[in-house]
Amino acid sequence: MTLPQFQSIQCADCPIRHRAVCARCESDELEALDAIKYYRSYEAGQPVIWSGDEMNFVGSVVSGIATLTQTMEDGRTQMVGLLLPSDFVGRPGRQGAAYNVVATTDVVMCCFRKKPFEELMAKTPHIAHRLLEMTLDELDAAREWMLVLGRKTAREKIASLLAIIARRDASLSTDSLTGAVSFDLKLTREAMADYLGLTLETVSRQISALKKAGVIVLEGKRHVTVPDMRLLIEEAGDDSDGGVFC
Repeated sequence: MTLPQFQSIQCADCPIRHRAVCARCESDELEALDAIKYYRSYEAGQPVIWSGDEMNFVGSVVSGIATLTQTMEDGRTQMVGLLLPSDFVGRPGRQGAAYNVVATTDVVMCCFRKKPFEELMAKTPHIAHRLLEMTLDELDAAREWMLVLGRKTAREKIASLLAIIARRDASLSTDSLTGAVSFDLKLTREAMADYLGLTLETVSRQISALKKAGVIVLEGKRHVTVPDMRLLIEEAGDDSDGGVFC
């Protein structure tokens, strides 16, 4: 969907409506948000904000994927997170950005002017409560990712990332995870390698291994079908009856 198409969408019809910061809002609250929102688009590789820069907006990723990175004094950069559709960008009450945010694919964001959003949040419990929920989910995901990076094998890391993307994609479309799940893998192999702390060759090798084992089916390089999510979760080294990746 292009930026002009997004601009014509009402909040109630937004594709991320039931997962975004406005998920609990009533119709009058959506109207108030609609009055302070605007859409921005970013091309792949384009920065959304640099760490330390003043941030005059907050918002949600509507489509595409962005990365959170941190740059050390010697210039080395570490990817510390992914922003998927419905993820929130920015921190109300804080002036500057904590991390670099860079579009990995073409990204469309639903943005809110920061000051009016903070004022609206102060008098709208539904927005404040939902933002708290999302913050706690983000904390859980960060802790889970520490396990992925610190203890899992290369194959488990790849399977974990695919499971996260599959579940998020299914949650946005309200599809069931009981049957086959299909999604477009918008991350390049290079981006996956950077995020997982692996080499490009290892990423390609492990994706091929998962394909050969029948855990995933690839159409081209980007379209992925997971015939049985339980098998992918097992490959990720997780209990299929356990917690759900955010």
